[in-house]
Amino acid sequence: MKKNLVVLGSGFGAFSVLKETDTNLYNVKIISPRNHFLFTCLLPSTTVGTIEFRSIIEPIRNIKDAEYIQAYCTGISENNNLIYCKDTDTKKEFEIKYDILVISVGEITNSYNIEGVNKYAYFLREVADARRIRIKVIDCFENASLPGLSEEEKKNFLRFFVCGGGPTGVEFAAELHDFIEEDVRKKYRGFEKLIEIILIEAGDKLLNSFDAKLSEYTLKIFKRQKINVKTNSYITRVTENEIFVNDGSIYNYGLLVWAAGNTATELIRNSTLPKNSRNKLIIDHYLKVNGSANVYALGDCTEIPDEPFPVTAQTAQRQGKYLGKALNKIAKGKEIKPFKYKDLGMLAYIGSHKALANTNQYKGSGFATWIFWRSVYITKLVSLKNKILVLFDWFKTFVFGRDVSNF
Repeated sequence: MKKNLVVLGSGFGAFSVLKETDTNLYNVKIISPRNHFLFTCLLPSTTVGTIEFRSIIEPIRNIKDAEYIQAYCTGISENNNLIYCKDTDTKKEFEIKYDILVISVGEITNSYNIEGVNKYAYFLREVADARRIRIKVIDCFENASLPGLSEEEKKNFLRFFVCGGGPTGVEFAAELHDFIEEDVRKKYRGFEKLIEIILIEAGDKLLNSFDAKLSEYTLKIFKRQKINVKTNSYITRVTENEIFVNDGSIYNYGLLVWAAGNTATELIRNSTLPKNSRNKLIIDHYLKVNGSANVYALGDCTEIPDEPFPVTAQTAQRQGKYLGKALNKIAKGKEIKPFKYKDLGMLAYIGSHKALANTNQYKGSGFATWIFWRSVYITKLVSLKNKILVLFDWFKTFVFGRDVSNF
């Protein structure tokens, strides 16, 4: 008799588990409020129209012989092998029994309890977030085009803040710069000298997980692109129209994109499963939650105490692939080996057709690396459909520019 395998989440980790798991061996249920897998590595490109939203998503229901339920998991009863769920739309509550549970719920954006961030800042984690940012960016330019505005009023609409100097913040700033250089100059004439992009980072450098020389190169390129980088700085308060910085400066702004770190979801925070001081589930080298017989976890919401891995999509994807294959072996009564992580490095886009590659074999930057960056991401997209759509979007942007329609 097949066991009931329940997978929480639809991100890189969960999706990789599902792709590898043999549904002839398990009754598979997927519980997630999001009914698609999102290739988040290219999400910043959608905020300005370089890539269209649907080009980087894959419906969960495309996974054959697996049951999908659109809901949040609100609690886990390990003693009873039950999870408690709530529907995202009707708010209906229900329970689901499991024999094996896989937790891959990721994390959420950390606002650090800074006043006004949750209300006025725009996060960048989901397609809906990218869509809101895209609408707001266009609104800022349209608002600045209204007649009778002073130059200072126009500048206020056209001051874009990005909080967070990690890959998401850097890539969004880079995509916004490209949009301004390649499209705004043509479609919103006279704005070039009024636009300001400010990138705020609490640490002393950008892209802290990259090689120091690549970080310095990024600063040099951003300076050339006239992106104002403020390191050793942080936002202390946000209102509808103003941003307060720790050095005492106050800025009017049109848009604030917040990409300043992650924190645990409510499910993980409230869970009785073993956690560390940063609310990450403690797992062993087989990705099993400490002390549990049938609960596995992977991705951003977890940590192996003696071997912490980078909190990246790559880590979650590789863990998911391992766990899917391991579960197949377990069902067949075969022995499994512990998970071994091999770091393949990181990539980041920094604008003006330049990218960074930070791998063990190669550390590079510039135009050739940008070609490499695009090539790698095309191969990593999960379906032929996505590959074709992204290639077409890049071609369309190159030939016709980005669409500035608001809808």
